[in-house]
Amino acid sequence: MSSTNTPKFVAALCIAALSMIMVQCQPPSGTDDGKANRPAPPQWRKPDGRVSYHVEQGKTWFKQKDSVDAAARRIILAVNRVDIDNIASLDTILVPDIHSGDLVYYMPFPLKVPYLEDVAKIIFFSYPAQSFGAYEYGHLVYTGPTNMGRKNDPTPPGLYFTNWKAEKTISTFDDEWELKWNFNIENKKGVGWHQYALPGYPASHSCLRLLEEDAKFLYKWADEWKLKGKDVVLLKGTPVIVFGEYPFGGEKPWLALKDDPKALDISASQLEEQVKPHLQQILQVQEKRMQADSAR
Repeated sequence: MSSTNTPKFVAALCIAALSMIMVQCQPPSGTDDGKANRPAPPQWRKPDGRVSYHVEQGKTWFKQKDSVDAAARRIILAVNRVDIDNIASLDTILVPDIHSGDLVYYMPFPLKVPYLEDVAKIIFFSYPAQSFGAYEYGHLVYTGPTNMGRKNDPTPPGLYFTNWKAEKTISTFDDEWELKWNFNIENKKGVGWHQYALPGYPASHSCLRLLEEDAKFLYKWADEWKLKGKDVVLLKGTPVIVFGEYPFGGEKPWLALKDDPKALDISASQLEEQVKPHLQQILQVQEKRMQADSAR
């Protein structure tokens, strides 16, 4: 080998060695990068056309309810934040002109929030929209209506974590009130979500009332806290954020959907704004729980 070719030869060796190091540092094809085992995003069925609404009297619709299939009834009840036992008492209800899509297209929460891509589970309750949305890694997986705290007993806004749960329990406000699928989020004040009557407006004593199928879903989906003894919290549950203000004394916000079907829409950036002050805490709680689960 001549001395004039030595630098080129050395350079070639360096490039080859660097290439080998880079290949060794790259994860093998198919290696779990922390995202491979995440659940696939839901595939929602879109409506056949543009969503629009008209108004009817509640009692008029109630008389014809048996002519509407179960999916359409669910949408109509959710849009009006009411249950089947109370809808007839409402003077005015909204009725979608088409019912062909999944419920997510009739509720205000965005289908995707990129800011939440590392948050395993989180639930939002919107006071003005009287609705909730549950997310997994930034994708909406479930939504529905709620009736939150009345004017004299408002649901306090802020960040919570799910605590204990009970399929059936008795209210601390009235021992004659039986609460099904109850999941506590504020132990000292007794705030939580559960199945109870939805009259179509905020009516609770600070709790988050839900339709039974929704309360049952969240009951099974959210994580319960883990205690040491009776009062030492080892692991917190699923994060819950309550936000916004309800216009007590004014028109129900969802009635605006008649003139503007997107009047209640909540943007991904709005949810990001709610989470940002709490993200570090949420991820720390999540990491601690995941480490505990993996150590079992």
